[in-house]
Amino acid sequence: MNSTEQQFLKELDDKLWKAADKLRANLDAANYKHVVLGLIFLKYVSDAFEERQRELRELFQHDSDDNIYYLPCEDFDSDEEYQQALDEELELLDYYREANVFWVPKEARWSTLKSKAALPIGSVLWQDVNGNDVKLRSVSWLIDNALDAIERDNPEKLKGVLTRVSQYEVDNDKLIGLINSFSDTSFANPEFQGQKLSLQSKDILGHVYEYFLGQFALAEGKQGGQYYTPKSIVSLIVEMLEPYSGRVYDPAMGSGGFFVSNDKFIEEHAKEWHYNPSEQKKNISVYGQESNPTTWRLAAMNMAIRGIDFDFGRKPADTFLNDQHADLRADFVMANPPFNMKDWWSESLADDARWKYGTPPKGNANFAWLQHMLYHLRPAGSMALLLANGSMSSNTNNEGEIRKRLVEEDLVECMVALPGQLFTNTQIPACIWFLTKDKTGGLSPNGVKKRARKGEVLFIDARQLGYMKDRVIRDFTADDINKVADTFHAWQRDQNYEDVAGFCKSATLANLQKHDFVLTPGRYVGAADVEDDGVPFAEKMTLLTEQLREQFDESDRLEAEIKRNLGGLGYEV
Repeated sequence: MNSTEQQFLKELDDKLWKAADKLRANLDAANYKHVVLGLIFLKYVSDAFEERQRELRELFQHDSDDNIYYLPCEDFDSDEEYQQALDEELELLDYYREANVFWVPKEARWSTLKSKAALPIGSVLWQDVNGNDVKLRSVSWLIDNALDAIERDNPEKLKGVLTRVSQYEVDNDKLIGLINSFSDTSFANPEFQGQKLSLQSKDILGHVYEYFLGQFALAEGKQGGQYYTPKSIVSLIVEMLEPYSGRVYDPAMGSGGFFVSNDKFIEEHAKEWHYNPSEQKKNISVYGQESNPTTWRLAAMNMAIRGIDFDFGRKPADTFLNDQHADLRADFVMANPPFNMKDWWSESLADDARWKYGTPPKGNANFAWLQHMLYHLRPAGSMALLLANGSMSSNTNNEGEIRKRLVEEDLVECMVALPGQLFTNTQIPACIWFLTKDKTGGLSPNGVKKRARKGEVLFIDARQLGYMKDRVIRDFTADDINKVADTFHAWQRDQNYEDVAGFCKSATLANLQKHDFVLTPGRYVGAADVEDDGVPFAEKMTLLTEQLREQFDESDRLEAEIKRNLGGLGYEV
């Protein structure tokens, strides 16, 4: 995006979040996110529907040899009859389905929602199929009625996905305020500072949805981390893996952040590789699983807003006990599961086929997640997994033996140590494991040739990267992400890769064996080189000693002056 588009989105984020945050006095973040995100979803599907409707109206009235939609006005006796026929034609569902646009019935359209919400309670809204008056009960009821209608008419993608808002008992006035706030902005053909923007409504509302997820995660703290992985970490993993085509799988998907980032990755890089982004997206299949029903619905809404086809299984379910994709073998697997998860074991898992490299400890699921992902990885696939730092060095309860086998089987490709304070929900230091079953070299899905790198592991220490976004959260810059990803790709592809002291090191399996298969990058990359300033050590030591003496003298002088001042005030020191 250009700077104008970025500024537009920032001001939009601030404006809409300020409006949404007014609900905080009545609801905690865990609840009011459903009200706000439900309205964002309604706004998106309605805008997309109306955009398609405008497109169709133009097509119906445009005469050309290749326009199969053209509706000749001369076939009708009057302009009034023609307009009526045109309006009826615009209400045919198939025109929207063929363009992958959700069908939105009249009672669920944003214009209906806005106009009817402003009416007094008890007003007649419309008549039902039996001719009975339907009256306004509350604004939350009106919103739920719209959600019911959309889910009813789009069951293949939205059945059981949309959360109703009446249960949260939000005041009518607050809901009307939210509806008006969303209505003030044109998400279709937007303008900013007199300039038309190239952003589509899907881009804008997808961005807003993602921004709100991050804000809600911050507000919820630890619980928010269950559905949200910081954008910078997700972007780093996607840039390193480059999931360009094939099947992409996340067994702990939260709200689907990896899939959204993957979609953006294709948009940004497809043209570099001379592909059409829309066509290239058709070569990606998305598979996910999530045990939390609320989070599962957030992810489905996230995909729907982005226009991403997905398979999240038949229902929310525990990944270990009820694998929704048991037969899946994916090209790319990415996940940020709960760190050091204790309550995961069941005796039914004792002899599970997934534990090929050793049975994980019953009190920690780290190596269960890792082996589950390896089990679902194709022979030529690649995977990335966020884990607590302890996974790189722990030897308790069989973890050391599992890690040893993973190294000896030459499955570990790269280890990245992350800086602290990246997460909204935990201060536990984290790392990223990159694994692959094939280091023999060959072409990647985007046509890049990888070198043979059997018996080698790349270590990257990224703990010094990033900046403090605020007093609590650290973030990566685009340059930080590029530095790590470019280092990884240069090593993979033999493109002038060099070890950098304190940052990266290509180690052999023999090196890892000497360190008892501990995979902490700091052990391998060493300390960063200190630039030599050319001053001899003896001379530098004399100078530093003199500076220290002067500082001690100044300290003594200040202490004596403080004592004199206190004595003058009658205090004995």
